[in-house]
Amino acid sequence: MTEALALAEGDRVLELGTGSGYQAAILAAMGMDVYTVERIPELYETAQARLEALGYAVHCKLADGYEGWPEFAPYDAVIVTAAPPQVPPLLWEQLADEGCLVIPVGPPHGYQTLWKFVKHGDTIERIDMGGVAFVPFIHPHPAE
Repeated sequence: MTEALALAEGDRVLELGTGSGYQAAILAAMGMDVYTVERIPELYETAQARLEALGYAVHCKLADGYEGWPEFAPYDAVIVTAAPPQVPPLLWEQLADEGCLVIPVGPPHGYQTLWKFVKHGDTIERIDMGGVAFVPFIHPHPAE
């Protein structure tokens, strides 16, 4: 997923699903400006402390990732580490022109597809990267 983002040093990257902080650490070590969102308080606290202790300058937020992190948009890249049934609409707005979104999409515990989307103005290029199995993207209002 990281390779598919085709990043350049200094790119602003939004990660949804901090988890342990591993992906955020990799992105920070690559020289990215990383913004990561986690919805589970215990994971957020542990990852934030771990990233700080290791010296990574990563911006962490405890929130519902479905909303992204609009205050710091636009992002050159967005990486999502859980599968929603469809792409959260606010992510398109937060993606920079020529920005890349890599996200698994599909039903919980069903067939999911890893997608790479590249925004070209008002057009979205869609690249099917194959079948995957990710944990469900938790959102309190699944109809949105």
